[in-house]
Amino acid sequence: MKKQLFKILAKLNKTLLPSFTKRQLDIAKASKTQLAIIGWRAFVTKNSLD
Repeated sequence: MKKQLFKILAKLNKTLLPSFTKRQLDIAKASKTQLAIIGWRAFVTKNSLD
């Protein structure tokens, strides 16, 4: 159940949240909001793969 929830969240992240790798964002110059989005996407991706 938990894994399915994270898989759904991962699909929503892919469609709703911006992709910073496509924009070639420099992590050192990222704002706090951008870093929070990157962290959230990493957390969801990690949990959907476990």
